[in-house]
Amino acid sequence: MRLLFALLLMFATTAAAVAEQRVALVMADDDYRLVRPLANPVHDGEAMAATLKKLGFEVVLETNRDLRRMRRALDDFREDAKGADVALVYFSGHGVEISGDNRLLPVDADASSLDALQNTTLPLEEVRDAVAATAKVGLIVLDACRSDPFSGSGGDGRGAASLAKDVADKVKPGLGRVGRAENILFAFSAAPGETAADGTGQNSPFTTALTKYLGTDGLEIRSVLTLVQQEVYDLSRGKQLPYVESGLPKLFFATAAKEQLPERERLLLAMADVTPDMRGEVERIASDADMPLAPLYGALISTDTSHLSAASLDARLREAADAFVKVRGEMKTLASDDPQVTELRRQAEEQLSLGAFDGARAILAKAADIDNVSRQALKANFVSRTMSEAATLYLSGGAARADLDYTAAIKDYETVLSLYGEAGQSSLTLDDADRQIRTLDELGKLYVTTGDITAAGRAYEALQANLEQRVKRESDPSVRRDLAVSHTKLGNIQVALGDLPSALQNYQTARSMLRDLVVAEPRRLNWFGDLATADDKIGNVLVTQGDLASAEQVYQESLAVKQQLAANEPDRADLQRDLTIAYDELAGLARTAGRLDDAQAAYEESLKVRLVLAGKAPDNAERQRDVSVSYDTIGDLKRERDDPAGALASYQESLAIVERLVGRDPGNTELKRDLSVGNAKIGNALSDQENWPAALSAYREALSLAKALADSDPHNSDWQRDLSVSLEKVAGVLAIQGDRKGALKLYLDSFVIADRLAKLDPANSDWQRDLSITLSEIGMLRIKERDITGARQAFQDSLDIRQRLAHADPGNATWQRDLVVAMIDYAQVAKNPKAVLSQALDMTLELDRSGRLAPRYKFMIKFLRGRLAKLK
Repeated sequence: MRLLFALLLMFATTAAAVAEQRVALVMADDDYRLVRPLANPVHDGEAMAATLKKLGFEVVLETNRDLRRMRRALDDFREDAKGADVALVYFSGHGVEISGDNRLLPVDADASSLDALQNTTLPLEEVRDAVAATAKVGLIVLDACRSDPFSGSGGDGRGAASLAKDVADKVKPGLGRVGRAENILFAFSAAPGETAADGTGQNSPFTTALTKYLGTDGLEIRSVLTLVQQEVYDLSRGKQLPYVESGLPKLFFATAAKEQLPERERLLLAMADVTPDMRGEVERIASDADMPLAPLYGALISTDTSHLSAASLDARLREAADAFVKVRGEMKTLASDDPQVTELRRQAEEQLSLGAFDGARAILAKAADIDNVSRQALKANFVSRTMSEAATLYLSGGAARADLDYTAAIKDYETVLSLYGEAGQSSLTLDDADRQIRTLDELGKLYVTTGDITAAGRAYEALQANLEQRVKRESDPSVRRDLAVSHTKLGNIQVALGDLPSALQNYQTARSMLRDLVVAEPRRLNWFGDLATADDKIGNVLVTQGDLASAEQVYQESLAVKQQLAANEPDRADLQRDLTIAYDELAGLARTAGRLDDAQAAYEESLKVRLVLAGKAPDNAERQRDVSVSYDTIGDLKRERDDPAGALASYQESLAIVERLVGRDPGNTELKRDLSVGNAKIGNALSDQENWPAALSAYREALSLAKALADSDPHNSDWQRDLSVSLEKVAGVLAIQGDRKGALKLYLDSFVIADRLAKLDPANSDWQRDLSITLSEIGMLRIKERDITGARQAFQDSLDIRQRLAHADPGNATWQRDLVVAMIDYAQVAKNPKAVLSQALDMTLELDRSGRLAPRYKFMIKFLRGRLAKLK
């Protein structure tokens, strides 16, 4: 179809066209006598004839003709216009395919039988012959590709209503492919066999688009038809896409570049390059959100998707859809005292629905300027104008959010908050106060998305303070729920910043409020989900701080809530996934406490659910990653059971999944971190098998990935810790291979990181334990270098840390075992090594008697007895 309108524009815009003879026969039928009449074809024909005349065509218009008059018109056209340079025939009306032949229906078409229908319709082949005999270049435009013509007398398509039952097997919906189009271009208003609408206005969607774009100046010629196709496709929400078969011998181009086109036209051209699979995805998401297609295409095209996996792209598009629906709703409900501002907002809504984000925001900027000028000039209206300007900029921020333009959205939202500050909190209406809260929440999310954690924290602190004031004035329980959730959001930021005590306080406040709310509002099931989330967050902090008993208690509470929610809605995948997280949390606690059978049962239950979820959505990256995490944790457990071969197999299963995901989404830092950790885990299993060269290779790969992440964000404590651990993994193998100096350098590099993190948060037991391990390894190398003083200091510092941890939680088998190891190390430089080793043996025997000594560590009993025997 591109060639049709490309050619027409070439005739209209080039000097060569002046000497060419261009002729057109326009036929339009809607007053059908024996089949269902139509509303628009004659209007379509008149509109098309007018457009063609403007482009320099000699036009003959025939409307509501029977078969005899249609054939006479074709004969006259062939004879009168013979020798023309270009011949165009346009038909608007009913069209069907009968036994493989395309036929156009005149007003006297008879569907009482198959023979009658064949004898009273015009074969498309006759039109083709007439055009071919008339000119060297022919164009046939058919606005007659219709829905099933024998489905009844209703509907809005241009399908004929059958009066016979014997034709159904022979007649197919719409028109079929031509298959041979030498020197002729066939343009159909819909794909072969697909539906095209008659239209609810004056013209059909296809002809409306034709007449809109045929005479466009400054347009790439072959792109004209693309605009028509995408306009029809967009406005029909994917139900109709025009189709072309071209046999024209060459392409034609206009001179102007497409960058000069308005935003809407640029979007339509770009839409044509989207793959069929992605079209289906956009149509599905748009349908789910009950929104037009164009805004989603606008967000898709304006975003760099080359590094995104299918799941990540789906999430981005759903984010854009949610933002569009939200801002569309705001645009419909927000009112202004100024009718000019109200009209501009309406125009902006139109532009937004067409995917013209820049156009929408430009119109909203005009509206905001009107309010700004008015509020400065009229102090009496200052507050109302300020609120109106804030509301308009809030809409503008939502439009940018829907376009995934985070920078523009942040700028607009920050300006909104500044305007609220100018007006004063006491001046806000309830609607304005609600909008202020939503603005703060959106800002927090945007800052998290863009990686500015500190700014996100400021936004959530302001949100919390705002909601606290609202709670004092209002009794609506939803406001209390929002306040509780704001505590959870702020806690998340504090965890990212390494402030665990403050995070725990916020999480506990959220849980307390939510417990009261779900008792008062038991039907608000999503509030139960908020409560489970708060429990999970508290448990995570408590585990990090070493309070395993309290952590297990809140994890069990979370599991009970999640099990009830999943039972109420068993088909919801998100609730099933929440269950797996609870199983993993409890398994991790059981493993830490030395209850390996309990840990294995919980991990396997989690893996079973995740495999089912992943099998139902093999392209869902999140579900595949969940499976990789399960294999990873099961591998850890197998190592503790002294099964290095089984652990290696589990780690390799996990890494294979992560590698596939990274291949689809190479810019995803979370997956890159998984890749680093996965390689380190494989190195661990290979080290257990004493395969040092392979282990070193895996560790070096993990270190390379960890360093790249840590360098990209020095403030990310998780990535810094990963780097520290990776440095030590490589150092450990170097030490075994005899490269003590290389090993010591890496351990000292790790110590700088571990010491900084430990001082940043003394309550973070993971970071304290990391530091103790680093000190122990440094002490061992100092011993080998005969630096007894340095070794004694490192061992003593490590022992002090582990004694504090073990004393803080006697039930933590890992920390008790760590203390035994620290004693063994320290015994090498102790004045009374026998006393130190005897205490270590007693602790090890107690762990074994209580069933908390993992199989891989049982060798420690024999080892300690051997050391003591030598001392005697």
